[in-house]
Amino acid sequence: MATAAPKKKATSTQYEAVIGLETHCQLNTETKIFSPVSTAFGTPPNTNISAICLGYPGVLPVLNEKVLEYAVKAGIALNCQIAPYSKFDRKQYFYPDLPKNYQISQYDLPIAEHGWLEIEVVEKPGDEPIRKKIGITRLHMEEDAGKLVHAGSDRLAGSTHSLVDFNRAGVPLLEIVSEPDIRTGAEAAEYGQELRRIMRYLGISDGNMQEGSLRCDVNISIRPIGQKEFGTKVEIKNMNSFSAIQKAIDYEIERQIKCLETGEKIVQETRLWEEGSQKTVSMRSKEGSSDYRYFPEPDLPPIEVSVEQMNQWKGELPELPAQKRHRYEEELELSAYDARVLTDDREIAEYFESAIAQNANPKQVANWLMGDIAAYLNSEKLSIGEIALKPSILAELVNLIDQGTISGKIAKEILPELLTTPIDSLQKFVESKGMIQISDTGELEKIIDKILSENADKVEQFRNGKTKLQGFFVGQIMKETSGRADPKLTNQLLGKKLKG
Repeated sequence: MATAAPKKKATSTQYEAVIGLETHCQLNTETKIFSPVSTAFGTPPNTNISAICLGYPGVLPVLNEKVLEYAVKAGIALNCQIAPYSKFDRKQYFYPDLPKNYQISQYDLPIAEHGWLEIEVVEKPGDEPIRKKIGITRLHMEEDAGKLVHAGSDRLAGSTHSLVDFNRAGVPLLEIVSEPDIRTGAEAAEYGQELRRIMRYLGISDGNMQEGSLRCDVNISIRPIGQKEFGTKVEIKNMNSFSAIQKAIDYEIERQIKCLETGEKIVQETRLWEEGSQKTVSMRSKEGSSDYRYFPEPDLPPIEVSVEQMNQWKGELPELPAQKRHRYEEELELSAYDARVLTDDREIAEYFESAIAQNANPKQVANWLMGDIAAYLNSEKLSIGEIALKPSILAELVNLIDQGTISGKIAKEILPELLTTPIDSLQKFVESKGMIQISDTGELEKIIDKILSENADKVEQFRNGKTKLQGFFVGQIMKETSGRADPKLTNQLLGKKLKG
């Protein structure tokens, strides 16, 4: 049953939350972990199945080598120790969408342990990010279960009947377990996002939470600040976005503090996050750890990763998000905010780096990417690779503005066409449209003299103290030149002539 959120905020400064995340990351291999069946999402129910993933008697699983490669690469990216020897185990439990009545997973000898990742948390807009390392306890490979569809309700309670779809059974997963180093909902959300960034950079998962490619369960307890012992742990499930993770944790922290302050017992249980009511609600009690009766999987041999193989996979890793953020700040002198936005998506970061390789100003390239171009991508629901504007043309745009060949106003006017029409030379493009900026002093002076003579009364008003009229004259000059007058030079020359 849901506990109402406290009207008044509890004294959270006296308590701290201890939070750990268990994250299941679906790998984007073409076939399942132990059978050569497609992992394609969205196919009709029970079409991507085989005797192996349905657990028919006498069938034998065979490990998909890509799954091992992806697991090792993920472990290295998360600064883990890669096990030279690991094995698979059977995790015994009954559930309607688990056809074998056990799951092939890893128990005491996982493929990777003892790692960490770095998060950046911004407490208030405009603040410098606070960097923190979150420990990774372990990373292991396992198979996914199927999916239950409850007719008439999204939960078992209230449904008229349930259907099972085994398409997901046997899809490869990485389970990544964090240390209980997280203290706030904001840290947990950022941990999840950084984990997804890393997986996407590696190209091993799309991390789409709406499709279940990334699923996070939260373990949270509260204790008085200074106490070493953990409080009673509560698990939260059913969160399909990072904002939901943050809101669920923030709610649960306040709920548990209120329990401690009123003497209400905190029960070890699993709770669900209800997006509609913005509350956690009790799902089931969990008095102790489940006994899954693990034992080594007899149908799969142990895994041994040679030093040569591990070094090869390590050499194939890209520069990771945190490394890029640091480099952009230190070498390119970008702000922490700019570095964070540019590195959120690997494709954007690579586009940015291709542009600045053409000797374009990094800050100006960043401004275009995070401003007008990002707005276009969002409105059209496109990726950076789907637009016509090549990095070399964006670099040329920035350089032509810096050189005074075109103005920023002209650049904004031509950008919509550049985003949809491929060109080979921006210089030739603006020349063909007659958009080259007028930077010749003599030519500008003739235009200024014409405008001043046509507006002699306003010149007199300016000289009598109405200095704001300079903006009017600049506007007339821009109108006369179709926006091609060099703004800086125009203002300099105009100022001298107006003062007489």
